[in-house]
Amino acid sequence: MPQRLDYLKETPSQTAGPYVHIGLAPGAAGFEIYDQELGWDISGPNAKGERIRVEGIVTDGTGSPVKDVLLEAWQANAEGVYAHPGHSGEVEEGFRGWGRVITDFETGEWGFDTVKPGAVMGRNGQMMAPHISLWIVARGINVGLNTRIYFEDEAEANAADPVLNVIEWEHRRATLIAKRELRDGLAVYHFDIRLQGGDETVFFDI
Repeated sequence: MPQRLDYLKETPSQTAGPYVHIGLAPGAAGFEIYDQELGWDISGPNAKGERIRVEGIVTDGTGSPVKDVLLEAWQANAEGVYAHPGHSGEVEEGFRGWGRVITDFETGEWGFDTVKPGAVMGRNGQMMAPHISLWIVARGINVGLNTRIYFEDEAEANAADPVLNVIEWEHRRATLIAKRELRDGLAVYHFDIRLQGGDETVFFDI
């Protein structure tokens, strides 16, 4: 006889942590478990395109740094091709297009090095502006948060991006735009993530 699902109770929710960084990024937490940390090499040495650094800080609703956050990043290569089946084109040898970092335990700052992604084709046939997708987990977050990093020097592509255009208010769209600067000849994009408050980063229900 099939089991009556309406008799089953909901499983209690569980936040990520407080030891999420030990399980998912043990090397950064001081535990030398693996010869090579999983997911730290996003682009690999053979990737074409502009080498960039992306960095920022995660803050809560009061503006205080959140110091135990894990972030996963997904991106296409400089030609707009992802490193997994189902996408036309080939990626360079060693290009993963995925990485994992944690915030600094003292400051809440995070960052990673990669190549700037190219524009990619969306599901509806519209081109999407160059972007990096982020998934964020931490203590107090029951469901991982999804957001995107766009680049301020891609104004024309951003203006036509179908995802950005779903966001009605311009000041809300601005929370997804990383600011560019040059540091010792390297392009650095600064992207702060605000979990709550009036200037909360836009998160997507995926």
